[in-house]
Amino acid sequence: MSRQLRTGLFLVSALGLGALLVWGLVGLHSFGNYPGPYGDLISSLTKPQRHTANAVTAVVFDYRGFDTLGEELILFVSAGATAMLLRETREYDVSDIVDPVRSDATRAFGALAAIVLFVLGLNVVAHGALTPGGGFQGGVVLAAAFLTVFLAVEYHAFHRLAPAWFSEPLESVGVGSYLVYGLVALAIGGSYLENVLPYGTWGRLTSSGSIVLLSWASGLAVCGGFLVIFGEFAQENMAARHRRSK
Repeated sequence: MSRQLRTGLFLVSALGLGALLVWGLVGLHSFGNYPGPYGDLISSLTKPQRHTANAVTAVVFDYRGFDTLGEELILFVSAGATAMLLRETREYDVSDIVDPVRSDATRAFGALAAIVLFVLGLNVVAHGALTPGGGFQGGVVLAAAFLTVFLAVEYHAFHRLAPAWFSEPLESVGVGSYLVYGLVALAIGGSYLENVLPYGTWGRLTSSGSIVLLSWASGLAVCGGFLVIFGEFAQENMAARHRRSK
């Protein structure tokens, strides 16, 4: 397929998507005039039913937890497909890559920023049932910590911190844990992903039963999936620089 044809297909697709988004936005109610009862209903039920202060987390990991599993599988398949497609055509030695970052100040600031992002990501995942956040948001922040190492420190440090043998099992463990918990709930007589754990004290990290486990499973899956994608595209980017330097 020629470049012109690919560009034409992209433009047609982009215009179609843009028209669809505009059509959807036009039909929305004005801001602040939510007409449905579901938001108020969920807000009133999350504390007595699921011991969570964050209604969004209760929805994501309980009321529509099965949909969340589908979203995780989409990311899992996307990361796997990206790895297979890019690795099929890659022909170079990682050790030959020369990092473009030369500033010691940039490296130091990048290392500090990566540490802060990593701690923030852990905090977002852990407190997902109590404050805005959760596994999806925290997983992205955790992956961004590793990406910061690539952007501001050096590629080789990123490659050592998040090699394929680490990021791929991390994603698999996250998705697999989510699946297995649902099967355990079925095995002991509940419905898929139903809470089968005791509730803790309201306001504590363990107050929400199974939600905290599902949030951590999602955090691992999202972090691992993005690390696989970041790693593959980072290698392609560095390979292109290596070819141009020859």
